[in-house]
Amino acid sequence: MFFSAALISGAYALASGFGSPRVAQASTETALLQQIAARDSTGDGLPDWQKSLYGIPPTATTTDYFHLGMTDGQAVAQGLIVPKAIADVPASSTPSDAAATFGLTAPAEGSLTDTFSKTFFSLYLQAKSANGGVELTADEANTVAQEALDQLAQVVPTNDFKTASDIKVSGTGNDALRAFAESAEAVVKKNQTNATMSEIDYFQSAVQGSDTSALNHLAALSSAYQAMAIGLATLPAPQELAAVDLVIVNQTMRLSEIDNDFARVTSDPLTAMLALEQYPQTELAAEQAFTTLAGIYAASGVVLPSGTPGASFVNLIANIGARQRASAQKP
Repeated sequence: MFFSAALISGAYALASGFGSPRVAQASTETALLQQIAARDSTGDGLPDWQKSLYGIPPTATTTDYFHLGMTDGQAVAQGLIVPKAIADVPASSTPSDAAATFGLTAPAEGSLTDTFSKTFFSLYLQAKSANGGVELTADEANTVAQEALDQLAQVVPTNDFKTASDIKVSGTGNDALRAFAESAEAVVKKNQTNATMSEIDYFQSAVQGSDTSALNHLAALSSAYQAMAIGLATLPAPQELAAVDLVIVNQTMRLSEIDNDFARVTSDPLTAMLALEQYPQTELAAEQAFTTLAGIYAASGVVLPSGTPGASFVNLIANIGARQRASAQKP
């Protein structure tokens, strides 16, 4: 949330973000997850994020995709259409051949949707069994979906963009530190966007207000993060900064991937939900890396006052905190 401040042009200070209570931020993220989970754009009784599990495009406008004479939600409730993952459970629990019978396009083996569906329905059947075989309520099913997302967020690989061997280490000392700060600041400024809000605010606008322009801003932020990560990765880093520079490069690229997934909330809500699960950890890692970077400069006695080349890069966290404190003091 805070990190997109580096990509926002002008003097705009984030309305919310770094410095705000973590519990409040978690509440926003939870509310967004719940809203995405409940969204049913066609009113067929089947939430948009579940449609891909059954081979129904999230953008489909029909309420009876398989032409069964009932809504998709009713067909799922009656076990007439099931995900491919259901074939792995005993036939007594659900019709394992329903997918083939009704022409269901199963999720690709090993895909995110396939992995999630297997996790979700395994947990669903466990919860149903514990409930005496009675179908779960919508709230209970959402709880299971949240648990599946939590598990998936832990196991889905997030490969690093660069490794330590990819970072060119060159120089040491105050002059090298100042030169790196100036070059890194230039990379960031080169990739500024016309965004006026953070990615989580744009994402919230897209989810709550169906704001298509917010999706465009998310895509732009994603591209800017990507270019920024690539640019920073090409800079030779002083010996003192090699480790933290690698973290900044990788977390910046990861934020690019997350924003790209956010921008797909309409066409691929499941991927957007998983990105929202992974966002807080990525944001925190980026925040900690910039805090560490500033600490290295301070420990080395390198002070970059506002307006000095490289100052906005090194003092990113301090500057955002100062802006937010000033904003909070306004009547």
